[in-house]
Amino acid sequence: MRLQDKVIIITGSCTGIGKAIANRCVAEGARVVIHGLEQELGEAIVASLGSDKAVLHIEEITADEAPQHLVDLALKTFGRLDAVVNNAAMVVSSNTQTTDLSLFRKVMEVNALAPFALIKVALPHLQKRRGCVLNIGSLNAWCGEPNLMAYSVSKGALVTLTRNLGDTLHREAGVRVNQLNPGWVLTEREIQRKHEQGMADDWYEHLPLELAPSGRILCPDEIAAAAVYWLADESGPVSGQIVDLEQYPFIGRNLPKN
Repeated sequence: MRLQDKVIIITGSCTGIGKAIANRCVAEGARVVIHGLEQELGEAIVASLGSDKAVLHIEEITADEAPQHLVDLALKTFGRLDAVVNNAAMVVSSNTQTTDLSLFRKVMEVNALAPFALIKVALPHLQKRRGCVLNIGSLNAWCGEPNLMAYSVSKGALVTLTRNLGDTLHREAGVRVNQLNPGWVLTEREIQRKHEQGMADDWYEHLPLELAPSGRILCPDEIAAAAVYWLADESGPVSGQIVDLEQYPFIGRNLPKN
């Protein structure tokens, strides 16, 4: 049990990557705070994990008191807090023409400012446990797609936040901060988004090798498996690191010639 008795808050864990991380954490001995906006989905996860292993909080992550509510719930239910996984994110298609300042601010609030707010509230409790933070970013942080402009910028901000806090909090409070940058992942919402964009129901079964050399894209369970290492004590003193998770090198890739 690599996470035996640890208590972990996982934002955005009613679906997708967050849900997979929650399931894997409990399988490794942890207890988790499930968070999201989907009441029924969240209740189903808690029921499957067991009320002694999981508790649910439904609230918009940008609400002023959301970080305090999550931390208080962890302490009230399980008596301690060992780690935070900042996974909740606003994934929205937008480019230069379709992005106004209101949308940009909202994406930044969800994807970059909310993680900082939760870390700040959780920090005194993480310090007591010499705990850690794991931020879930995106490969889009390095430049982004034309139609994921605001999202990509927000994930770039999260990279800098992780590197900054991964240094300062490790030295000042003994709290490690690291980040995973997944590539293309087959979540429930990604399947739905692509369908809404006009793609066939089985679009993920017919991907070009340039995008998926293995013939498929990543699944949430594979991201969850990687997350366990960074939440476990076995990752030792490593902090301030950004780890890309994709099936090809994102920077300096040798694309096949036509």
